Amino acid sequence: MAWSDYDSSTCSIARTAEVLGDRWTVLVVRNLFNGVRRFDALQAHLGIARDVLTKRLTLLVDEGLVERRTYQPEGERARQEYVLTAAGRDLRTVLVALMDFGDKHRAGVDGPPVELRHRDCGGAIHTHLTCEHGHQIDPTTRAELVPLPGARLLA
Repeated sequence: MAWSDYDSSTCSIARTAEVLGDRWTVLVVRNLFNGVRRFDALQAHLGIARDVLTKRLTLLVDEGLVERRTYQPEGERARQEYVLTAAGRDLRTVLVALMDFGDKHRAGVDGPPVELRHRDCGGAIHTHLTCEHGHQIDPTTRAELVPLPGARLLA
């Protein structure tokens, strides 16, 4: 059967894009990885409208990628900060892959703005694909999609 014979809405990429397929959502997740966790700090750093940020954070919380935690600065009212859950932290590879692509194909004339480094050894961190047998997969490696039980044929 051809890939076009299957319902694309069951695709894991499509399901993930439902959550992350918006520029602001990806940038909110990036900032959470970088330690920006409070609403006002997220809003100021991103330059995002407050209502848009509220919607994106609510989506991330509802999807189980972020949790709200209460904090209370001394003498002030209680507030919320946003922390990545284990599922949210699993997005690191996705963000590094986006960064690698951007560094290669979208960097400005001065080159990439930052480099992600391993704190223990100082080595640059990049994404690399391998199959389950350890073979390196590059952009020219041939691959195939194999339907699994979660696939659905179009009606």
